[in-house]
Amino acid sequence: MENFNFKAYSEMIFGKGQITNLPEVISRYGKNILLAYGGGSIKRNGIYDSVKKLLKDYNIIELDKIEPNPKIETVRRGVKLCKENNIDVILAVGGGSTIDCAKVVAAGAFYDGDPWDLVTNPEKIDKVLPIVTILTLAATGSEMNGNAVISKMDTNEKLGTASVNMKPQVSILDPEYLYTLPSIQTAAGTADIMSHVFESYFKKTEGAFVQDKFSEGLLETCIKYCPIALKDPTNYEARANLMWASSMALNGLCGSGKPGAWTCHPIEHELSAFYDITHGVGLAIVTPRWMRYILSENTVDKFVDYAINVWKLEPKEDKFALANEAIDLTEKFFKDCGIPMTLKEVNIDETHFDEMAKGAVNMVL
Repeated sequence: MENFNFKAYSEMIFGKGQITNLPEVISRYGKNILLAYGGGSIKRNGIYDSVKKLLKDYNIIELDKIEPNPKIETVRRGVKLCKENNIDVILAVGGGSTIDCAKVVAAGAFYDGDPWDLVTNPEKIDKVLPIVTILTLAATGSEMNGNAVISKMDTNEKLGTASVNMKPQVSILDPEYLYTLPSIQTAAGTADIMSHVFESYFKKTEGAFVQDKFSEGLLETCIKYCPIALKDPTNYEARANLMWASSMALNGLCGSGKPGAWTCHPIEHELSAFYDITHGVGLAIVTPRWMRYILSENTVDKFVDYAINVWKLEPKEDKFALANEAIDLTEKFFKDCGIPMTLKEVNIDETHFDEMAKGAVNMVL
């Protein structure tokens, strides 16, 4: 395990009915709120009305229609609203896309140039407006980290940026808010959680026993509870465990002390930059192929750990046979959850492969 600096300061308010804490939380930061949300599901499921009622004494400016892969144009619109309305705090109500957008808006509020600069050069991120989130999708872990991914579709770029200053101050997590999710969002969100874990788990770093045990537990959680949530969308235990797994998968617990580039995410970012597909779907398609590609004498022992500790397979003398069985189970799990498992199924052909390959490599370098 290598040296690391772990800082996870977001206050997590977890459980049923915790939205009632919202007025007290917001009161810490000021009266002018930018309410950020997506396509309108929070209006259909009642969360929007709850927020408006609880914050009736506050000045609320709305940034709506945030895309599933948030676009820089929306970030620019949010920054403009912040500057015009002297915003004190951003309240992001939604999943990772809404929260990611809110983070870069929060940074852009104190930046004089184009907020795309903050995506391409995170070192330019300095002061950031306080961010409060109400999570409605278990997937990205954005509610407890400083990461954000923004798309610039005119140049087919989907890039990640990060700053410790962009970590939300407070996140409210009510598992009941996941009850009305479409099944594909539950499945794709779970694939995203698992991919965050895989990216750190399969790194070459030795001796990170604690981190790897965290990782294995989170993977077991996803494998156990995603099928339950798909079958019974209002199963509180399943939703609660998936929601908490989302936060834990990318807050540093699994990756601290295990440095190095990620692989599947840069590849998927290229897929959705060109074709605007659901992030978790792209990750599920890429992951088993990546696993088979990296399986070698150098990695087989880690795949054996994965097979035995996560999938509970019996040890075999043939390590590669055991490893491939675990990879096959991973692919079957995603497929059984209803995720398309080929590029053809999501209407992606070879047209942009060379361009996407170059983009993915440049993202890592």
